Amino acid sequence: MARRCELSGKDVMTGNNVSHANNRSRRRFLPNLCNVSLISDTLGETFKLRVCAHALRSVEHRGGLDAYLLKSADGDLSDAARKIKVSVKRKQAEAAAAA
Repeated sequence: MARRCELSGKDVMTGNNVSHANNRSRRRFLPNLCNVSLISDTLGETFKLRVCAHALRSVEHRGGLDAYLLKSADGDLSDAARKIKVSVKRKQAEAAAAA
């Protein structure tokens, strides 16, 4: 399983540990991933996603999973999140056509 956020696309970064004597050794910076269940208001379902803490705060700030997905770029989303986004768009279009 990749260490990558399904919503924001945040991934593993690399860098150096630098000692007091300025010796450098390679290290990895891992994203703070959490397994969460997020609820889609439009679809009325819960989805289990592996999301970093920063993206989880952004979801709350934007007003829920649906609003976050509609504002985010497709390139940042995982395949599962992209499918959820398409379903949300389709359901909202049906609701707008019915009204």
